[in-house]
Amino acid sequence: MQNTFYREIINDHNLRPAHKYLLPEADLELRGVNPSCGDDITLRLRVRDGLIEDGAFTGDGCAISQASADIMLDLLIGRTEEEALRLADLFLRMIRGEASEEEIEELKEAGALVDISHMPARVKCAVLAWHTAQRMLPASQT
Repeated sequence: MQNTFYREIINDHNLRPAHKYLLPEADLELRGVNPSCGDDITLRLRVRDGLIEDGAFTGDGCAISQASADIMLDLLIGRTEEEALRLADLFLRMIRGEASEEEIEELKEAGALVDISHMPARVKCAVLAWHTAQRMLPASQT
């Protein structure tokens, strides 16, 4: 059951990403690359007064990297930078097997990627956008 849900989520976000476009008037932009498999994304965020108003990504890569970026943006848009950083940290802890069930539920659709931790070759694909977001958010520089 979980495996089917995982595939549906990945396929939906990979084939019909809501956030894959060039974002006009982005305040923050950072490229993330996974050299081991060629995933390459550029994440763009529009932030006003510490709130992520909008976000988008461009690039190419496997279904997991592209879907994970889209799922991440669904979760982070409308959140403060601090909330976004906390959720990114939570996602990465989930991938490492360190998150509780309650915490995973807080990740909404991103929680469907919980079993990526059992696929070592795919972990870097799933975390690429999340690491990129962590590096680019100004709140992480304080």
